[in-house]
Amino acid sequence: MPKRGLAALAITTVALVLLISFKVPDEPVVGRTTGNVAIVEPSTTPGATATAPTATQAPTATPAPDTTNGGSSSSSDSGSGGSSASATVDGPVVSTRFGPVQVEVVLSAGKVADVVALQLPTGRRSGQISTYSEPILREEALQAQNANIDTVSGATYTSDAYAKSLQAALDQAGLG
Repeated sequence: MPKRGLAALAITTVALVLLISFKVPDEPVVGRTTGNVAIVEPSTTPGATATAPTATQAPTATPAPDTTNGGSSSSSDSGSGGSSASATVDGPVVSTRFGPVQVEVVLSAGKVADVVALQLPTGRRSGQISTYSEPILREEALQAQNANIDTVSGATYTSDAYAKSLQAALDQAGLG
C-alpha cells in the first residue's frame, strides 16, 4: 500500500505542476473582428473580380493608429452649411492581463454615432470572450451615449478597459 500511495502522490504532483505552469498565448486583435469571416471591400479596379471570403480565412489586420499621444482625432464638415460635423476619436490603448483594448469613437452632430474596437484580446479563451463581449459593449455605449456602461459577465477586464478607452476618447472629443 505505501508504494502505491507514493506513486499516486508523485504522479498527482507532476500533473499539478504541469497544469499550473501551462500558459495559453494571447495576441492582440488589430481592427474590428467579425468572428472567423473577414470583411473584404470589393475591388474598384476595372476588370478585377471580387471574391467573397470563406470561413477559413483570417480577418485582415489593419495597423493601429499611433497612440503615443493618447489617441488621435480627425473631424470633417459634411458640407451642408456646417451644421452637422463628424469626428473620429481614438481612445488610448488600455493594457489588461489578457491583452490590449482600444476603441475608436465616431461622433456625428455631437452624439456617439458608432464605437469601433480597434484592439481586443485574442487567443483561445480571450478571443472567444472578446468576440462575445464586443457587440454587447458597443450597443451599451451607443445606448448610453457615454462610457457609463455595464460590465459584461465573464469579460470584466475587457469591459473595464473598453470603458476606460471610451471615456478617454469622449474626454478628448469634449463630450466627457
